[in-house]
Amino acid sequence: MDGSGNVAVALGLTLLAGLSTGIGSTIAYFIRRPKIVYLSFSLGVSAGVMVYVSFMELLPSAADRVGEALSVLFFFLGIAFIGLVDLLVPERENPHNLEGLEEPEKPDQSHALMRTSMMTALAIGIHNFPEGLAAFASALSDVRLGLFIAIALAIHNIPEGIAVSMPVYYATGNKNKAFVYSFLSGISEPVGALVGYLLLMPFLTPTVLAGTLAFVAGVMIYISLDELLPMAHSYGHGHLVISGIVLGMLAMAISLLML
Repeated sequence: MDGSGNVAVALGLTLLAGLSTGIGSTIAYFIRRPKIVYLSFSLGVSAGVMVYVSFMELLPSAADRVGEALSVLFFFLGIAFIGLVDLLVPERENPHNLEGLEEPEKPDQSHALMRTSMMTALAIGIHNFPEGLAAFASALSDVRLGLFIAIALAIHNIPEGIAVSMPVYYATGNKNKAFVYSFLSGISEPVGALVGYLLLMPFLTPTVLAGTLAFVAGVMIYISLDELLPMAHSYGHGHLVISGIVLGMLAMAISLLML
């Protein structure tokens, strides 16, 4: 299956995942901070979906088409790529959680807070680019897989939207501006899908697509292990996180068995 007929759907799902940062911004309109217990659980679900689909669907599918050796090579190339993105973005300005978003006590902190929020938006934008490629390539191969991955990425992006919008709001007092900056930080995800489309389509063969699926699996495993799980556990609800992981895996397993 070359998946070329799924291009519009793949781009649409990636757009949905990327713009879910706007959901985080909208949440910030109504609450000061998210309810941590729900956040921990949902991040666990997201990680469970990504890990399960990577090892049980994407990698085996790639191995069937291009062989185990090549699929493993592309898998670790995906890990190396997203790891390099992480290294290029300072950890201080590449937030993986919602800590440090308390309202500033002094008015003169607003300028520094605004600068930090801009760097946060830029960092998240850079980081979302390969995630867009991951969602796009998966949906291009199988719309069902693309849908689950887009949902998992959307859950992942909601706290990022809050992480951008809250500092902007506290620095400016303008919730509309906070929403816009946060919303724009998610645009890089569909941009990543569009770039992937332009780069892949001229050379799209079953072999290239299979290699891309293994590459995407590596990206998603890295995101799960480096971001989602540490973030979820940092809030102190370990058993709830594990429950979310298992539920995410179970939901993905049932969907694969039914289709």
